Amino acid sequence: MPAPLRTLVLFAHPGYHRSRVNRALVEAVRGMEGLTFHDLYEAYPDFDVEVKREQELLLAHDLVVFHHPFYWYSTPPLLKQWEDLVLEHGWAYGREGTALAGKLLLSAITTGGRESAYGPEGPNRHTMRQFLVPIEQTARLCRMTWLPPFVVHGTHAMTPEEARRAGADYRLALEALRDRRLDPAAIADLPTLNAALAPLRAD
Repeated sequence: MPAPLRTLVLFAHPGYHRSRVNRALVEAVRGMEGLTFHDLYEAYPDFDVEVKREQELLLAHDLVVFHHPFYWYSTPPLLKQWEDLVLEHGWAYGREGTALAGKLLLSAITTGGRESAYGPEGPNRHTMRQFLVPIEQTARLCRMTWLPPFVVHGTHAMTPEEARRAGADYRLALEALRDRRLDPAAIADLPTLNAALAPLRAD
């Protein structure tokens, strides 16, 4: 039987102390077996990213999670800085850049906008997957498998119970990926990873 996947959560939230929903997500997965939680803003308050340390962390894990709030249709600045520095040519991509080949990449995102706001008829005009094409292409360039994103919508209006349920779903998603209960090929075309969770809740 294949070994469980080792999971690295790269958490990037410059205003974490003000975020009820992200706190619920983080608390739900902290201490999960096989998971390393890495708070980038805590580790690098001056944006002085230690490239070799980060590369060693990536090498030691199978599933990499970019966990962050959706900032102007993109990532917070420190996560972009991390990408620019850590994913080096000749290491992460390029003819000889195969260090990340075969690993999985997942975006776990929170956003104040409701799900209906993301699509051709909504005010944002595009789906979440369309907004995340740069991260998807980054994964492909690094020979990684990009997974449908885990998305928590409507965070501004969430009740504490709704935030708790979102946290439970986040843990369920990471546990299912860790334990290989979700086949990346089978879920590749889903709009979000959330759409694959209903059968797992019944288990």
